[in-house]
Amino acid sequence: MSARTLGRARGPLKGSVSVPGDKSVGHRALLLGTLAEGTLSVRGLSAGQDVASTRRCLEAMGARFEDAPGHLRVLGVGLRGLKAPKAPLDCANSGTTMRLLMGVLSGQDFPATLAGDESLSRRPMERVAAPLRLMGSSIATTDGKPPVRVAGGTPLKGIRYALPVASAQVKSAVLLAGLYAQGETAVEDPFGTRDHTERMLAFLGHPGPLRSDKALTVPGDPSSAAFFAAAAALVPGSRLTLTRVLLNEGRLGFFTALKEMGARVSWERGGVHARETVGDVVVEHGPLKPLRLAASRVPGLVDEVPLLAVLCAFAEGESRLEGLAELRHKESDRLEGTAASLRALGAEARVEGEALVVVGPARWRGGRVETRGDHRIAMAFAVAALGGAGPVELSDAACAAVSYPSFFSDLEAAGA
Repeated sequence: MSARTLGRARGPLKGSVSVPGDKSVGHRALLLGTLAEGTLSVRGLSAGQDVASTRRCLEAMGARFEDAPGHLRVLGVGLRGLKAPKAPLDCANSGTTMRLLMGVLSGQDFPATLAGDESLSRRPMERVAAPLRLMGSSIATTDGKPPVRVAGGTPLKGIRYALPVASAQVKSAVLLAGLYAQGETAVEDPFGTRDHTERMLAFLGHPGPLRSDKALTVPGDPSSAAFFAAAAALVPGSRLTLTRVLLNEGRLGFFTALKEMGARVSWERGGVHARETVGDVVVEHGPLKPLRLAASRVPGLVDEVPLLAVLCAFAEGESRLEGLAELRHKESDRLEGTAASLRALGAEARVEGEALVVVGPARWRGGRVETRGDHRIAMAFAVAALGGAGPVELSDAACAAVSYPSFFSDLEAAGA
């Protein structure tokens, strides 16, 4: 672990920031590019550890990648081209890697085991295994968690499945297994979860054969851009332009909430690439108001909730964020972790069932935040320090590398 202490921003944050490529799109580019026929040229792929986990697991099954100047070439092996791994597939900290591969492995003719680090080994996998079993997959979890063993070699049948929880990863696993199933597979999604799998499948030619003889530039990750948007909103006089960000309708929830709270936020769509909308987001400082967030809005900003809670602690009045049960199943228990971190710095925060209540403005006193190895917690409370909550000591700042290896250097470059 690597502790790090941050203080108030040196001055207004100005200029432009280009954030790493979107993790969700990156995972799917590697995975579906591998399952397609042809070569997919990918630019802007995230250098984070999560996406690297997907590449490593695919390579262990015979997938081929070529690093070229400025881009990565994914050499497709086709739906039936993967090979049995010689050892358990190490997904490290990446739940997306494990859950999507559960779907793909269900359609293979060989057995495989999916494992992960201590954090991932605590996360629920039955929610994915259950619908895959309905399709015919022989799949076993360990008390509902990893390691996960997929027997392979069983014929799959298409199903119509209604999501019981708001999880794009569950939906994606079922759709990926559907590529190997007899008959139609359909997923009913009443929550409006992320649709990057559907868009990537369409980009590569589905419902026909998957063809990858094309180029893809991964747009900037809005969940990473959110940290800079929040910092600009908190630091007086700031104005940041976040360039070439993914503007998928299912990923705009944080920017919409930030605008409701009083920050000056705008975005301009610059076009569509690989079925995804891309554009710039501009954020300027503004006095913040408390927020009431309904549970129905959480799927559109679930990764940004810790950051949103930090912003609420700077607003005058009581904020209430509802429907946060899913946060207990992330890299850490983000619901309790966010509340505890706010209290450690002097803010008033409490968990009420599935809701988080934050009363501001906080009487900040600085202190130590136990990041629990969770990249979102680390980066959210780095932003809190910039806004004046500090000095804030992050117990493990290095965990930011899971999604954003250059986060702290990019903050400094923006004037933090």
